[in-house]
Amino acid sequence: MPSVPAAQNASDASAPLRYKRVILKLSGESLSASGDRGIGAVEVAHIAAQIRSALDSGCQIAVVIGGGNILRGAQFSGRNNNVQEATAHYMGMLATTINALALQDALESAGCQTRVMSALEMDTVCERFIRRRALRHLEKGRVVVLAAGIGSPFVTTDTAAAQRALELNADVVLKATRVDGVYSEDPEKNPHAVMYESLSYAEVIEKNLRVMDGTAIALCREHSTPILVFNFNKDGNIVKAVAGESVGTWIGEKPVG
Repeated sequence: MPSVPAAQNASDASAPLRYKRVILKLSGESLSASGDRGIGAVEVAHIAAQIRSALDSGCQIAVVIGGGNILRGAQFSGRNNNVQEATAHYMGMLATTINALALQDALESAGCQTRVMSALEMDTVCERFIRRRALRHLEKGRVVVLAAGIGSPFVTTDTAAAQRALELNADVVLKATRVDGVYSEDPEKNPHAVMYESLSYAEVIEKNLRVMDGTAIALCREHSTPILVFNFNKDGNIVKAVAGESVGTWIGEKPVG
């Protein structure tokens, strides 16, 4: 991974952290078994255990979570549907909050202090997202789970992750997926697809690689916020990612020279 300095051993407590603060972007599907809908207890516990290990390394972690395991806006598309697209987006935001609450309980069962913060007001179940309060939670070593995107329709949770990364001064956006990184083609359809070790923001756009939506890539590019795409299903990968080890695909500025 040429864009990243020499890898450090995540298990070496004396080694300095590669990243002090990260945004971990999880899809809703990461909380369910492959091909299933809803929330799987085993899958949520697996994610929580990985986050706990990363937190123990000293990294501050905020999680942006999707809601596709519960509801996808696409299922309400079409002329004969009575649900307007904007309404479907708000329904999706509520789905992300359900996932956030499930992840919160799993994290707390794993021994992590956790706060769910929503872009929509839901005072009985979680806090409203306030930037300074979120920063304070992170500084106190709490995992902050960010729900409801940015609170507006027609904005993906990928863009929400990029936006929150900028607001919270995160060092990197960690995009957790079911595959090892970014490929030239869908590796589940083409076994000969090639995985990239590193890409510039421009290459992602030029090659039309569907890593994150265009707005998210543009935000990260404008503010030089790197993105690391990796496989969350492999034990230890989240710890390796926050330690700066060579895992997944690095997206950012090309190294000088």
